[in-house]
Amino acid sequence: MSQQDDADLVAEQCADVMWADDGASQAMGMQILSVREGCAVVSMTVRKDMVNGHGMCHGGMIFSLADSAFAFACNSQNLVAVASGACIDYLRPTFIGDVLTASASVVNQGEKSGLYDVVVRDQNSRIIAQFRGRSARIRGAVLPE
Repeated sequence: MSQQDDADLVAEQCADVMWADDGASQAMGMQILSVREGCAVVSMTVRKDMVNGHGMCHGGMIFSLADSAFAFACNSQNLVAVASGACIDYLRPTFIGDVLTASASVVNQGEKSGLYDVVVRDQNSRIIAQFRGRSARIRGAVLPE
């Protein structure tokens, strides 16, 4: 097994541990599609209880999807990281039944802080939103010792 394979296995294990206690992502019907070192892909189907008064997916739901992908990506090296800031640009609306996929990838990971980009697409590969998250590593490991 290569070093990259080992790193990706650790990333998957970290995601499994985090997912077990991630009631928010689970309640929103999210699914982890893949996790590798510094990257994560998470999907969610827009439900009736996720739309706003205009019948469009609420921006907070899209943000949460992107934020979850960001979380799995920035914790993938078995060092506990939290968001220190994030911003999102909404580019087009989505509606009930749309399947959204958030793909997070590391831009830069330093010793204590990281920068990650997340692209949210619909089932037709149209870009719905662009998210940029900043992470801060705090003490501890994701995986139990």
